[in-house]
Amino acid sequence: MQVIKTLIDDVLLIEPKVFGDQRGFFMESFNLRVWREKTGVEFNFVQSNHSRSSQGVLRGIHYQLKHPQGKLVRVVNGMVFDVAVDLRKKSPTFGRWVGEILSADNKRQLWVPEGFGHAFFVMSETADFLYQTTDYYHPEDEHCLLWNDPAIGIDWPLDGLTPLLSEKDLRGKRLGEAAVYE
Repeated sequence: MQVIKTLIDDVLLIEPKVFGDQRGFFMESFNLRVWREKTGVEFNFVQSNHSRSSQGVLRGIHYQLKHPQGKLVRVVNGMVFDVAVDLRKKSPTFGRWVGEILSADNKRQLWVPEGFGHAFFVMSETADFLYQTTDYYHPEDEHCLLWNDPAIGIDWPLDGLTPLLSEKDLRGKRLGEAAVYE
């Protein structure tokens, strides 16, 4: 696998080695030994999740404070614009974001470390999104930032679409009033 640093050093873009021919392809989507060797990041996954969303769905910006989750995310059907927002108050990149296109075709993955908010926007007709987390989901600890907070300024590739949001995401807080990581 190839590890590519993003504009925020702790967020990593992962390009797995893909072996393909006329029959299809094979790729190793995760190998702990190779991961640790190439990234130096230590963790254990405790939960795997799969979501399917329709075109125009925007999920996030979600995070947990008491039970922060590192996430390794990928798309196995369709295409999304995936975003990580640095919410570590003492970080030099606090409030900044990184966005990458993840798709079934490019097979890229994004490592979103603890201390970051996470969101994605579905660009294809549907998208199947898989992610592994380093801590369990705790609904009582979930926080949500407003997806279009100008203080963060995410450049969503909406292409004229109005994003479809959950009630929770519609009630997201602005960065200036939200609880963040110390």
